[in-house]
Amino acid sequence: MALIEKRLEELGIEIEAVPTPVAKYVPAKTVGNLVYTSGCDCRIKGVLMYEGKVGSDLTVEQGAAAARQVAINLIAVLKGHLGDLDRVKQVVKLLAFVNSAPGFVEQPFVINGASDLLEQVFGEKGVHTRSAISSNELPFNTPVEIEMIVEIE
Repeated sequence: MALIEKRLEELGIEIEAVPTPVAKYVPAKTVGNLVYTSGCDCRIKGVLMYEGKVGSDLTVEQGAAAARQVAINLIAVLKGHLGDLDRVKQVVKLLAFVNSAPGFVEQPFVINGASDLLEQVFGEKGVHTRSAISSNELPFNTPVEIEMIVEIE
């Protein structure tokens, strides 16, 4: 069994098949040795695990749980695109958006849910740069949307 697949199993993480995009885009694209993903949300089996704004509808902890699920979905995109997750040399960057209530400023703590998961799965290769940005609305009322750039071997 591949190293990353084994790690996912140890963590009890099940990777779903990548759903068909709902609009005109592809889930991932390779340019040179970089893979760029489209933005992912916190769906599990096609249903958002949470909906709404962090800071009014959801707590920071719920937002972090949503961000963790987004990271799992991003890994699913990579698996579908690459076939072998051991090809990931390093996670380079996350661009993360938090559906934020007015005055909510704790976006970095929400996105830690994704960052922590990527480090748990990929180890040092999962440590990355990132931006955690407030948004007044996100598609389908998802609380978190994240896109990722990874370097591959």
